[in-house]
Amino acid sequence: MPYVAVVGPADADAQCLELATTVGAALADRGAIVLTGGLGGVTAACSRGAGERGGTVVGLLPGLYRREANPFVTIAIPTGLGQLRNGIVINAADGVLAVGSSWGTVNEVSLALRTGKPVVWLRGQAPAGLAPAPRYATEAVDAVEQIITLLVQRPA
Repeated sequence: MPYVAVVGPADADAQCLELATTVGAALADRGAIVLTGGLGGVTAACSRGAGERGGTVVGLLPGLYRREANPFVTIAIPTGLGQLRNGIVINAADGVLAVGSSWGTVNEVSLALRTGKPVVWLRGQAPAGLAPAPRYATEAVDAVEQIITLLVQRPA
């Protein structure tokens, strides 16, 4: 079963939140473990979508308290690392699905690409000319299919 990190802005717009909810549900339907930063915005929407489908959501929290997790996180892990926890989220994942864009999202996508993890990005874009580049998707279910396919194709 793949571990997929879903990353995106805390202050996401309504379209990103809707996409993230659909992504979470589709990942749960595919049997993926969903990893997030455990707080609000895209991560809460994704967590809700996965949770409503009976999926497992691991929230790697920036603070020290499990109670800070959004209510849809199944397993809350406080790291006490603030934004540095982005590296843990990425390293714990087999692949990354980004929804929307913020500096934190760009950081997580960059970390994933630099460490050879497959990345699919909905409503975001990496700076031109950087390699390797993420894959892009315009629909939530397509993004999930792309990341699952990439993970299945990777050597164990």
